[in-house]
Amino acid sequence: MTPAKELLFLALGGSGEIGMNVNLYGTQGKWLMVDCGITFGDSNYPGIDVILPDLQFIEDRLDDLLGIVLTHGHEDHIGALPYLAADLGVPLYATPFTAGLIRGKLEEEGNDDRITLNVVDEEGPFKIGPFTITYAPLAHSIPEGNALVIDTPYGRVFHTGDWKLDEAPSLGGASTAAELTAIGDKGVLALVCDSTNVFNPEASGSEADVRVGLDEVIGAATGRVLVTTFASNAARLQTLGDVARDTGRELCVAGRSLDRIIRVAKATGYLRDFPETVDFDTAMRLPPSRVLIVATGGQGEPRAALNRIAEGSHVLKVHEGDTVVFSSRQIPGNEIAIGKIMNTLADKGVILITDRQAFVHVSGHPGRPELAEMYKWIRPEIILPVHGEIRHMHEQARFALSQGVPQAITQVNGEIYRLAPGKPKKLGDATVGRLVLDGDVILPADGSTINERRKLALYGQLSVAVAVRNGKLAGRPQVRVQGVPVEEDREVFLEEAARAAAEAVAKDGKSIEKLRETLRLAVRRVATRYTGKKPVVDVLIVEV
Repeated sequence: MTPAKELLFLALGGSGEIGMNVNLYGTQGKWLMVDCGITFGDSNYPGIDVILPDLQFIEDRLDDLLGIVLTHGHEDHIGALPYLAADLGVPLYATPFTAGLIRGKLEEEGNDDRITLNVVDEEGPFKIGPFTITYAPLAHSIPEGNALVIDTPYGRVFHTGDWKLDEAPSLGGASTAAELTAIGDKGVLALVCDSTNVFNPEASGSEADVRVGLDEVIGAATGRVLVTTFASNAARLQTLGDVARDTGRELCVAGRSLDRIIRVAKATGYLRDFPETVDFDTAMRLPPSRVLIVATGGQGEPRAALNRIAEGSHVLKVHEGDTVVFSSRQIPGNEIAIGKIMNTLADKGVILITDRQAFVHVSGHPGRPELAEMYKWIRPEIILPVHGEIRHMHEQARFALSQGVPQAITQVNGEIYRLAPGKPKKLGDATVGRLVLDGDVILPADGSTINERRKLALYGQLSVAVAVRNGKLAGRPQVRVQGVPVEEDREVFLEEAARAAAEAVAKDGKSIEKLRETLRLAVRRVATRYTGKKPVVDVLIVEV
């Protein structure tokens, strides 16, 4: 589909899920992409850490894609660029801090020389074909969170990105109510809006209040204190730097991603009064009451600093009476991994503090009062909820209509909508899906490799090898087992499986192709009888 004299909207990620945000706007034969993010693997994707959006729709139309504009530097908005941007072959546009994060990612992948990265000042509009874009700063948990004002020949879009309202942001500024009202005064066709916290009846709160809460918790602690938070939450890092001073503690940072954020933030003019940090050895030599550690891993990531500290395999240690503060929210799906780390820490006698015990975290996304304010300022003709699961987006559509927004479109990934001219209308469906980064290889998320791995994880695997001479068994069948629950009866099971293989050769040894299937089924039947499971069976036949 090529956009004609109209304004089209299409999400390739982030609508119907939280994460992996990719949005397309189309007009006058051209497309503009906003954000290109990732999401993270879970138990449905064994061995996978990173999940990428399938961009097949726009890859089939590369001559019509003009560029990618980035709202801010969180992984779910920029994380796919190192893997996908070079093949798209279009320039990127980002503000200085976001550009610094992107540049570091591209350099790590060794493709920075293949991608044009344009650094855009937050002030003033810039043109990309028929699109005129202006950044509108909004508060978030990372510097330079921005909405995009996208002017097209067929109407203006206010694309919020991730945002909240904060009268006292610790890093950077945000557009005032008057500035946002002025945008609305010029007329806004569509508000494309973050839905993450639509069920929250209260505003998210200010980072300044978190400083007060952390001061109280850390000031009362007598031992060593470790705070874990999202590495990209540079505003929280600034708060923790201030809290370290407030409580008379030396600051120690553990985690490569934290080091990267601090480096880029300082290079772009943020964290200027951030205290000097101490190294791991110094932190362990200081009296425990003089140390504040900031570490990655609050979502239960097995290779992150917090998990290694909890297990005792890190230079940094925590002991009985020390305090670990979880200054972040639990991402749905991570509860088990987080709980495991918490239990390991609790078993050491460590005191655990979460946002349920103290005011140690605020979200970077808007609650209902903040959404209502944005509707009042922007006054769109249409609301398009994004950045949420289906329930979040439907709820925001209902809430916006109740607040006087005239129309709502609850779209999901792959649905192509014409926003103008005329009434909004669904035109069709685009190919959407997921890719996985498996080592250094990008694969379909539901392709043969991952499906095979799921089967192995669920059912285990058997290997059977036989030698055949003139249609008869030559030697003893060899059977190997992995991940099939026959621990107590392993030797007996292997004997019976080998007998079943020998009987299969006696039955169908003269037809190698027929024998292959007969062997597979015979050995699997033995496994099913022993375990109730149907493992994957690999067959090797050698003719001698």
